[in-house]
Amino acid sequence: MDTLSDKNANHMLVVDLDGTLIHSDMLFELGFALPRSGRAAVTSFLKARPKTRAELKQALGAFVPFDAALLPYNEAVIQRIKEWRAGGGRVALVTASDQQVADCIADHLGLFDEVHGSDGVNNLKGAAKAEFMTRRYGAGQFDYIGDAAADYENWQAAKRALVAHHSPRFLEKVRRLKTDAEQVDDGHQAGVEPYIKALRPHQWLKNLLIFLPLLAAHRFGFGDWLLGIIAFCAFNAVASAIYIFNDLVDLNADRAHIRKRKRPFASGRVPIAHGVIMSALLLLSGLVLSFSFEGYSFIMVMVGYIILTTAYSLYLKKKLMIDVCVLATLYAVRVVAGGAATGIELSFYLLAFCIFLFLSLASIKRQAELLDSPLTEGELLPGRAYTPSDMPVFMAMSIVAGYTAVLVLMLYLNSENVTKLYSAPELLWIICPIFLYWVSRVVMLTQRGLMDDDPVIFAVKDRTSYICAGLIFGILTISSLL
Repeated sequence: MDTLSDKNANHMLVVDLDGTLIHSDMLFELGFALPRSGRAAVTSFLKARPKTRAELKQALGAFVPFDAALLPYNEAVIQRIKEWRAGGGRVALVTASDQQVADCIADHLGLFDEVHGSDGVNNLKGAAKAEFMTRRYGAGQFDYIGDAAADYENWQAAKRALVAHHSPRFLEKVRRLKTDAEQVDDGHQAGVEPYIKALRPHQWLKNLLIFLPLLAAHRFGFGDWLLGIIAFCAFNAVASAIYIFNDLVDLNADRAHIRKRKRPFASGRVPIAHGVIMSALLLLSGLVLSFSFEGYSFIMVMVGYIILTTAYSLYLKKKLMIDVCVLATLYAVRVVAGGAATGIELSFYLLAFCIFLFLSLASIKRQAELLDSPLTEGELLPGRAYTPSDMPVFMAMSIVAGYTAVLVLMLYLNSENVTKLYSAPELLWIICPIFLYWVSRVVMLTQRGLMDDDPVIFAVKDRTSYICAGLIFGILTISSLL
């Protein structure tokens, strides 16, 4: 009877890379990493002028650096490779990705006896890969681990088909080619949950700021609120599109972060190609909704938001203090959008209050990110321009900006508008100490390392924040009705 060692010694185990060894695709990985690679890399890539798919892969592999240690590997496939090698077998990595990329990943893992990739002329995929493996190893003399329909010809040429795909239906399709096809997958991409999570629906809470002009102006008519709801839906779609794009551009930085590495794209639970489609459809939906408003005010605000968030994702997030100011501005843009959608002219007090409050929240966000990252002194936060020594500065900024927002609120309570809108305006002063308490508490909890990297997410989970919001809402209601 043959032992496992005897079986493995007789033929090769061939492993695919994209979607198989890793829960990702290196063409998309490097394509989205290109804008972050610096001016020299972008210039060199453009000068290469790749015309074919193989040339594109070669140019990206040559000019775009990546960290193989951060890639989302399929642990089930890696375990199968280790078992095969333990049985005395040899393993080859054969991929449509460029040879330079394949070599880098193979060097990191140290599990392969041979590495073969595209060479700038030949794209080692589908029939070309099947022909290569048959010529090198012999028809039926190798086992092949793949993941997609493009691998059908490779499985036909192999002795045994190993499927790195979580779908039982897809496994059944492969078994029509090879009756003994076996699934080798860790179920990492199963379900719709990661797709929903990629939309970041919890971040839609920020878009509730669109309704702030309506509440501040005491406009409660059905028509006004219908416009607000349409604007809210448009911003949700566009915001999710931008969040997805930002996640795709920021893959390496997210993978180096203690919590962000679990995000759907960083972890590989949602393929990058799916993210591109999702982002495009969401952006289109948001823009279509934006054209339902009269005039051009709302669509101009929306376009400005898209431009600013895109610039932030690609470039501004790396710039010292500019990123914090942009974050604060993006909060305020939602309030401006609410005014544009409903035709409400925003007051100086409302805009000033929002700017200072949102600057405080943006400072808290950066402080929390610094506290969460295991950085040594002088080391920059991945994808940012800050070091641990900057934390006291952010703490001071968050306190000063938060308290200034409360000061603006106090000035507003002395204005003529308050007496016109509220029957008992003196009760509104109770709101000020509540805001002071909430800002002070959030800053203190951030300093203790108890803050999520986003204060909005923290507030949604925080019982005390709900109590403060309830008290403020109650005071506003009573002051209006008395």
